[in-house]
Formats: sequence, C-alpha cells, structure tokens
Amino acid sequence: MNNFKLTKNAATRIKELQKNEEIGSLFRISVLGGGCSGFQYDFSFAKEINNDDITFCDFDVNYLIDKTSIEFIKEGSLDFVQELGGSFFKIENPNSTASCGCGTSFSI
Repeated sequence: MNNFKLTKNAATRIKELQKNEEIGSLFRISVLGGGCSGFQYDFSFAKEINNDDITFCDFDVNYLIDKTSIEFIKEGSLDFVQELGGSFFKIENPNSTASCGCGTSFSI
C-alpha cells in the first residue's frame, strides 16, 4: 500500500501557499536524483495530473505524488516545522538510511 500522510501543520501551510497559485493547482511531492545524499525532496504546485500521479487527500488538501517517488517515501509523512532558525517542510521517511544536515536530501 502507498501510505503517505500530511500533518495538520503541513496541510495548513499548503492551504496558505495555495492562495497564491492558480485555482485548481495541486501540491506535488517528488523525489529527485541529486542532493548531497543521493536523492532530494522537491515540493511544487502542478496544474495538471500526470498519468503516473497518485492523488492523496489529508485535512481537505489534495496533493500528488508520482508512482516512482512514492516508492522512496511510502509510509512517510510531510510536516511543516517552525523553528528559531526558520520554517520548512520536513519529510519523515522510514525508508531513508541516511540524510544530510540540510534535511532535504537522503539515501536509501
């Protein structure tokens, strides 16, 4: 099963960001090659749903993860963290064996 979840904080932040996007845009979570640990997370908005996208919904937020990316982050979750040093999206990825200090790249 391709389980993935948003936290309430992440959903709230996505809703805030969506106000600045075209109506109907969906939040997209992707895993890309690169970064200091081999893979990196990417967050963007998409106007169209691709053939390989899976649509998820948490806290009334519809979002997309493509079939390749979900294999790297399945059973994980997306949170929005606010700390003294700044605020950012953070993926809790149980499939990751290592990550870098920036928190946006990981290895399997």
